[in-house]
Formats: sequence, C-alpha cells, structure tokens
Amino acid sequence: MVGEVFTLSVMAFALGMDAFSIGLGMGMIRLRMRQIFNIGIMIGLFHVWMPLLGMITGRFLSDQFGAFAGYAGGVLLLVLGAQMIWSSISSSNNSRLITPVGFGLLIFALSVSLDSFSVGLTLGIYQAKTALVLFCFGISATILTWLGLLIGREVQGWLGTYSEALGGSILLGFGLKLLLPF
Repeated sequence: MVGEVFTLSVMAFALGMDAFSIGLGMGMIRLRMRQIFNIGIMIGLFHVWMPLLGMITGRFLSDQFGAFAGYAGGVLLLVLGAQMIWSSISSSNNSRLITPVGFGLLIFALSVSLDSFSVGLTLGIYQAKTALVLFCFGISATILTWLGLLIGREVQGWLGTYSEALGGSILLGFGLKLLLPF
C-alpha cells in the first residue's frame, strides 16, 4: 500500500508540474486572485475527471488513445499560446480569443489535463485504486496550478507588457513538446 501511494504521489506530482509550468505562462496575463483560485479549482477538478474517464476507458480499451490525448492537448496549447502572443502584440486589449474565464477556462483546464486522461488509461488497464488516484491527482494539480499562477503573476509585474508574449511562448513550447517527439 505504501509503495502504491508513493508511486501515485510521484505520478500526480509529475502531472501537476505540467499544470504548474503552464500556470506560469497563463499567470503572466493579468489575473485577479479570485480568477487564480477558480483556475486552480477547475484544473484540479479536471485532473479528477480526466483520469477517471481514462481509467474507465482503460478498463475496456487498449492504450491506443494515449497518443491522441497528447496530440489534442498539444494543439489546444498551441492555440492558447498563439492567441496570447497575438494579444500581446495587438494594440487592442479585446483581442484575446480565449481567456481563463467561462468557456475559455474549460478549454484551458481541458488542455492541461488531457495528459492525465492518458495516464488514467494506463492505470485503468492495471486496475489501480480509483479513489486514491483521483485524490492524489486532484490535490497535486490544484496546489501546483495555484503556485504556477501566483509565480507567473509576480513575474508579469517584472516583465511588464512583454510578460503575456513570454507566457504565450511557454504555452507554445509545451504544445510543441506534446506534438513533437524530442
């Protein structure tokens, strides 16, 4: 039992670090504390639902969907990153197509948590303890997202108007990392 908890905790931390890194980029746009709180909660919830869906699917299907989830997440991150860069160089403040509010928050949370669907597939195939997986993944993702967003918010103050372009570049980089095997 201790070995399984340790393994799942490390796995949850690794998936949460992805959310942390992307949170750094997204935190560089001007976000209020309430938005940061809501983003962390939403990503935590998606890091519960996506592996749950993956585990259910993994119990019935092979792990062929793992590559699809990574590609879909990569494309979503590329769109978010490009949109942030475009918004930073555009003279209009209303040029942001996707913001971390409402539907944009759902897209952001989905893009960050697609990799946990892939992991859930594998864990479902190996019959891992569902409640333990979901607890570890949700808590880690929420806390690490909050940390990333808060640190990104601080960095935004140092970098001024270039921070949103840097944040978009970070998201683009993670999107490319998911799409290109290097």
